[in-house]
Amino acid sequence: MLVWERPEPPNRPVPAPLSRDRIVRAAVGLADADGLDAVSLRKVATVLDVRPMRLYGYIAGKEELLDLMVDAAYAEIRSTGDGWREALRSHAEATRHAVHQHEWLADLLGGRPQLGPHALASGEAVLAALGDIHVDARMPVVASVKAYVVGAVRREIAERRAERATGLDESRWQAEHGPYLERNFAAGRFSALAEVVRDAVHLDADETFRIGLDFLLDGIEAGIRT
Repeated sequence: MLVWERPEPPNRPVPAPLSRDRIVRAAVGLADADGLDAVSLRKVATVLDVRPMRLYGYIAGKEELLDLMVDAAYAEIRSTGDGWREALRSHAEATRHAVHQHEWLADLLGGRPQLGPHALASGEAVLAALGDIHVDARMPVVASVKAYVVGAVRREIAERRAERATGLDESRWQAEHGPYLERNFAAGRFSALAEVVRDAVHLDADETFRIGLDFLLDGIEAGIRT
């Protein structure tokens, strides 16, 4: 039986009250502070002041705990606005915001569909807004937007982690690597790249995400009209 359907053990207030919700909140706190590597049943039990074996009455192991953590994050991902376009946009932006709040989420998005109650409710809200789109196109549309969001947020989180690891923010990274690029450009190599680097407007992460999402939604709109 999946964890979503499996009942919790009877409440035992001594030595400490426990529930799946408390376990998940403790795990999320550890992951928010120090990443997924900081999450283990032993560490969660320490936070909750219980023995690790007691957790197994609520979860089968770490994989179930990670599933519960992701579903808890989905509680923060909601779709708003009228029509399919605004629903997809708000869902994409809410997903990005959740990842920025919970950096570890970038490592767990994608793959098989999440089946927790919050994830199912989030997916239901998006699909309900796509009622005017042919039923055969709904899942490919949702999958396309999800793929864009997952790719974008993973790149953003990778850049954030690289900045922490190297101590170089974007401006310092550009100052350090700029001369190397200019030497290559001056030699006549990579002319298309040189034009973009020198002449294009340099957008921040928010603008890049928004514009890329607009391009994708424009393409979806053109496709469903044919």
